Amino acid sequence: MIFFRSLFSKIFTFFIPLLVLFSLQNTFAQQVKKKHHRHKTAPTQTAPGFKFRTVIIDAGHGGKDPGAHGAYSKEKNVALAIAKKLRTAITEQIPSLNVVMTRTTDNFVELHRRDEIASENKGNLFISIHCNAMGGKTTDEHGVLLLVYGYHRKGEQLEAIRENASVYLEKDYKQKYSGYGDNSAINTILLSAYQQKFRKQCIIFADLVNNEFKKEDGRYSHGVKEQGVLVLQQSAMPAVLVETGFIDNHKDEAYLTSPEGQSEIVQSIIRAIKKYKESIDDQK
Repeated sequence: MIFFRSLFSKIFTFFIPLLVLFSLQNTFAQQVKKKHHRHKTAPTQTAPGFKFRTVIIDAGHGGKDPGAHGAYSKEKNVALAIAKKLRTAITEQIPSLNVVMTRTTDNFVELHRRDEIASENKGNLFISIHCNAMGGKTTDEHGVLLLVYGYHRKGEQLEAIRENASVYLEKDYKQKYSGYGDNSAINTILLSAYQQKFRKQCIIFADLVNNEFKKEDGRYSHGVKEQGVLVLQQSAMPAVLVETGFIDNHKDEAYLTSPEGQSEIVQSIIRAIKKYKESIDDQK
């Protein structure tokens, strides 16, 4: 009898946490689906009838949020310059695609509003342009980094912490980004079921961009990483954040602010978009 009681206790202890996690996941998924009700009946990226039509270009930071600083430049300005060039390149080289920018001037756009713009315009791909930094005066770190939304362990979320710092400039950020900064099970253990739907496409596109930077431009890459970046987490489509270089590295800053460097970055992204679009078209 003691044996069976012990066995039952172990089984109970094992399954109850699983049931709690399942319940949390289901509740959170329903909340996200309700928030993005416009997309509930839309076909997925691989579903028959899906058409890749709209690219959302997000120039990071802006206005009162300068982002990272270099010796003579600010991330918000570099990101906007690259984003505008990317818009022009897509319009000229891939005319079948619509392009929408989350900002076109030096203004502050709240993170949740960036995702609302993407959803309102029925975006199919969200590309957020940024510059990396180590936070000191100068750094030897250099190269590109691609971020997609995902679970991140402690010590592996430095870029996410820096990019998410923008929320503290917003009014009522605790209400808008409920749970951010907390160690809740939903935020640190479970990925949104809605976002999981696009995880594969996020990684595919990020890998394509990364390969173009490395193979065509000869850039050093820190690879593709999954981190809890809010502007990616709230998007209702495949989304990738491109850290185009370290703005606090002298060589990278010169490259990021030069017309030649910005053009190379844009063309690498363009080639990746073309390949991504071809892979979708081939599935029809």
